[in-house]
Amino acid sequence: MCGRFVRKQSKAEIRKAFQISVDEAPELGPSYNVAPTQSIDLVRERPARDGKEKARELDAPKWGLVPAWAKDPKIGARTINARMETITEKPMFRHAALKRRGIVPASGYYEWMKNPDGSKTPIYLHPENEDELLGFAALYEFWPDPTKAEDDPGKWLMTATILTREATDALGHVHDRCPVILPGRFIDFWLDPDLKDKEGVQKLLLNVPEPHLVPREVDKKVGSVRNNGPELIKPVTETTALFKAGE
Repeated sequence: MCGRFVRKQSKAEIRKAFQISVDEAPELGPSYNVAPTQSIDLVRERPARDGKEKARELDAPKWGLVPAWAKDPKIGARTINARMETITEKPMFRHAALKRRGIVPASGYYEWMKNPDGSKTPIYLHPENEDELLGFAALYEFWPDPTKAEDDPGKWLMTATILTREATDALGHVHDRCPVILPGRFIDFWLDPDLKDKEGVQKLLLNVPEPHLVPREVDKKVGSVRNNGPELIKPVTETTALFKAGE
């Protein structure tokens, strides 16, 4: 799963990396401990309409998807992740899977590895080049707040979920699931609003290659959302070798 992640890059860096042309999102700034229900950056592509061409946009939804038909937005706390294998079938995600796909920019993410004695060790997983910006496949939705008027700017709550897949290789030693990370050549296809059939979405996801990230043990203080700083991703010990495939 993906329950906490890191976003070191600024909004300007995200805009450049994903070729954003429309940006009305607030400046969230770098965060070393992004947690569920917080606002996150989301890249999406608006379809051509009203004589305007498709446009890539940056938004800031809440992390935890709330479908339009939900009675209570608190459901979002339980939908921070969606299994890529079932998004086109489950009622919670299937509408968004065909019409509202996005990308969450990230520098890396945390997982808690289970130890033989029952304890858990926090692991930070990141690309070999730590300046590289990752793109987590995501879905987003808009929820209408019934307590607000139609013309209220806060009428629609935008939320998002991060897709996960089965983890193998080094990642499989840490946790059985990991985020779906889209290589650059997959981004245009994933964001394309003209992709509207479930077979096409499933085929695209099945062809996404497995991510190859570097794991390292970090301090347990990452477990508290009150802690947020670059010290959270500093290595505690040299643990990378422990996660080499086959060892």
